[in-house]
Amino acid sequence: MTGNLSGLLFDEDVPIAEYDAQTLLAHAVSLAAEAAELVVAQRITAVGQVTTKSTETDVVTAADRASEQLIRTRLADLWPDAHVLGEEEGGAEATDGLVWVVDPIDGTVNYLYGAPSYAVSVAAQVDGVSVAGAVVEPATGRTWTAARGQGAWLDGRPLAVSDAGRLELALVATGFAYDAGRRGRQARMWAELLPRVRDIRRGGSAALDLCAVAAGWVDAHVEHGLNRWDWAAAALIAQEAGAVLRLPYSAKEAADLAGLDDGLGADAVLAAAPGIAEALRGALVAAGAGGV
Repeated sequence: MTGNLSGLLFDEDVPIAEYDAQTLLAHAVSLAAEAAELVVAQRITAVGQVTTKSTETDVVTAADRASEQLIRTRLADLWPDAHVLGEEEGGAEATDGLVWVVDPIDGTVNYLYGAPSYAVSVAAQVDGVSVAGAVVEPATGRTWTAARGQGAWLDGRPLAVSDAGRLELALVATGFAYDAGRRGRQARMWAELLPRVRDIRRGGSAALDLCAVAAGWVDAHVEHGLNRWDWAAAALIAQEAGAVLRLPYSAKEAADLAGLDDGLGADAVLAAAPGIAEALRGALVAAGAGGV
């Protein structure tokens, strides 16, 4: 697998016979939409109740916590036996069976500043693989959805990635870490890569960036250090729209799958139009992605 993306798509068959993907999707959409209404309604008061997590720039508002609690309360009624993993309250990292993965506000800094690029993300994973997901953009009401094997949609319209075929004409989205040291390494990587692509975009919400790949609004998204809740729904949406998808892998997966190291770094996320995916991977490796 080393040297290409062919072994890193993470699209193996999923044993979902006991779960109906459309039912899971309907619940994901409903939960994300209700939480989106809550965070819009609470913004004025919530931004006055801000704490921090990993660094002083890694913020969490009262609305983040209220949004996640709302989703957890609804899930306790809908799927009482399922596990829930959320950004604010954590949860079991186990991947066996049905796990709901929740990002109550993806793009909290944008939310704090009043910028519209933030989202609520809800995904249903079975045995560690996303089978249904919804991403709602509260500021616009746009709703991105996908069920495994059934395509990706924006407000009911089918999505397809771009037909980009030349890396030098590719528009690539990314994000940066909260840790200052890692941010510096990311900046150096992108300084090397910038001359090889059309341009980069930094929107502040990984979920919306991945959805933008699905819509063809950007040609790829690349980011290190994302958590499971950041990509669980949106990466499925991008993949179902035709993107080549590479997700983070654990040390156990690296040990179990010989040759898994592709030079991007264990915690890299890459979603790209097929016509540029391999060229982009090679350029990222040359720019030092493995050391970010």
